[in-house]
Amino acid sequence: MPITINGQSVAVPTDPRVSLLDLLREHLHLSGTKKGCNQGACGACTVLADGERILSCLALAVQFEGRSVLSIEGITDDGALHPLQQAFIEHDGYQCGYCTPGQICSAIGMASEIERGVPSAVTADLASDSIDLTHEELRERMSGNLCRCGAHNGIVDAISETYASRTGASRPAVAEIAE
Repeated sequence: MPITINGQSVAVPTDPRVSLLDLLREHLHLSGTKKGCNQGACGACTVLADGERILSCLALAVQFEGRSVLSIEGITDDGALHPLQQAFIEHDGYQCGYCTPGQICSAIGMASEIERGVPSAVTADLASDSIDLTHEELRERMSGNLCRCGAHNGIVDAISETYASRTGASRPAVAEIAE
């Protein structure tokens, strides 16, 4: 059974030691997903697997047989920028851009977690059906994605604008943007 990557069927590598990151970058030439630390500490390799954010450097490609993987190259259908990509531009959420694909994929996965009511370490009310994306909540959830250039404030502003608190009437719902 193949892996679906960005909507395309891809054969599972014959070598079971190939990481998902290496499959994307070296075998499929999808260079958007970055190899940062190659130890799961920086988040540059973050992709979405069946909608969940994962560190592709720590995952073997064979684990994703029959599953769907979405990298930065696959976050839009029509070739237009994803709303979060546009917000990164507007808020200077990048400098060198190396961490940007992982930041964006992680933020999309984070928004899905909030929509499903998955609590974080700083979620105040664990029994609540809804979680507000406060500044503290956002920073906690994105703490696994590092930016060595210091663009964190722009990154936080871009994510905040795109995935504002579910109670924010002027903001789009997470489900509308994460699709």
